Amino acid sequence: MAIACVKTRANKGVDAPSVTVEVHLSNGLPAFNLVGLPETSVKEAKERVRSAIINTGLEFPVRRITVNLAPADLPKQGGRYDLPIAIGILAASGQIPPQAIIPLEFVGELALSGYIRPCQGLIPVITAAQRQQIGLVLPIDNQKEAELVGYQNVHFTNTLQSLCSFLHGQTSLPSLDNNIQWQSSPTEHSHNPLGCLSDIIGQQQAKLGLEIAAAGNHNLLMMGPPGTGKTMLASRILSILPDLTYEEALEVATLYSVAGQSINQNAFFLRKFRNPHHTSSAISLIGGGSIPQPGEISLAHKGVLFLDELAEFPRKVLDCLREPMETGEVVISRAAAKLTFASQFQLIAAMNPSPCGDINNPRANPDQILRYLSKLSGPFLDRFDLTLDVPKLPVGTLNNHHSQQETSQIVAKRVKQAREIQLERSGILNNQLTGTQLKKTNWFHPSDLHYLEDTLNKLGLSVRSYHKIQRVARTIADLKSEKNIDRSHIAQALSYRAMDKLLNNLKAY
Repeated sequence: MAIACVKTRANKGVDAPSVTVEVHLSNGLPAFNLVGLPETSVKEAKERVRSAIINTGLEFPVRRITVNLAPADLPKQGGRYDLPIAIGILAASGQIPPQAIIPLEFVGELALSGYIRPCQGLIPVITAAQRQQIGLVLPIDNQKEAELVGYQNVHFTNTLQSLCSFLHGQTSLPSLDNNIQWQSSPTEHSHNPLGCLSDIIGQQQAKLGLEIAAAGNHNLLMMGPPGTGKTMLASRILSILPDLTYEEALEVATLYSVAGQSINQNAFFLRKFRNPHHTSSAISLIGGGSIPQPGEISLAHKGVLFLDELAEFPRKVLDCLREPMETGEVVISRAAAKLTFASQFQLIAAMNPSPCGDINNPRANPDQILRYLSKLSGPFLDRFDLTLDVPKLPVGTLNNHHSQQETSQIVAKRVKQAREIQLERSGILNNQLTGTQLKKTNWFHPSDLHYLEDTLNKLGLSVRSYHKIQRVARTIADLKSEKNIDRSHIAQALSYRAMDKLLNNLKAY
């Protein structure tokens, strides 16, 4: 009787639980049985492994082979189990030394020729191996993902033959370069390829609102006629946001790895900007599928999710965003698994205020505009901290070449300074402040809070809006480096409630 155990890891969202591949060779009629809750892609590994071993010049045992993937209650899918199954068969048949595989984990898909193909979602595997300080053997085409993590005890191979030579101690395998330094020190803020705020003509009020949203990580809705610069403004927000830390960037890269999307090392520290089309389904935004995958909100983690033409999105799709916007994560439950993906995104949205594009268009009466705006539910609109009016430019603005526009670099310094003040004071950004935290502080004078409450009652706003306006006022004060909040800050925060004012004006007709 011959038996061998090989360690590998499964793919379960952003986690990589350990899996033991047990191979047993026994006498009897030749057979190859694979058990342990394998899906179709794993069952097909039998033919890939058989051909790879033969074409490598090794002997495939003509015996009864039983392969168990433990634990048996964990679903297994994909071709990542090909390599550990092949190594287990070779170790059980005595073609490689069993003691050589004990300190290692193996992940890789085999070609019929014995070439080892790359697999997706390996960043969770590498980080899990790093936590347990165990060696790892990966396809050489996955080297870039290993470089993002920076774990040194990783070996890369491209053929089964070279791996067998390594396990026999005859050759060495490539590993990570010890001189890789880029992942430990983010580069200075340089977002020129993303455009500059100075490219946008006029719209000073909208630019200030964008700066406040960036400083406090607030959700922002821009309303205005077509061609006033809403999309252009939204695309410039990355140019004023600070870079990610290494831990945050690796968290984002893990989600991209699980989703099977490539990761640009040159943009590793840049925040992601996701811009899904308004025909996107709820699953594409939230995530899901028979094997749950991250959606757009998770791919925008620590970055920006921009929804252009907001009123054209189906109402049910937009309402799916409400819980993740509050909790910062999304839980996807399916028959196969229940997975949690991080989704701490900043929502920036743009829309026209009427079905004709412009609220002053004589073709649109108040009833038509109200029906158009009713596509957005009240609780969803309540999630926006700021709603800006982006009007048409005054006559003569386009030909005014003498006006000086602030660059993104100047605004980014103020945003970074305001964020540093928030993190030093509370450890979190202002958009994460709870109602209890706001109440315990002495930032607001009681008379100012009474003024805010009276204004909210007149506008018919909720308690959530009461707290959101306080958070925005706190951000406005931070941008001015002021410790306390006065009525001018509250009044400025109230001025960024364009949607509430529009709805009240329409109801007055």
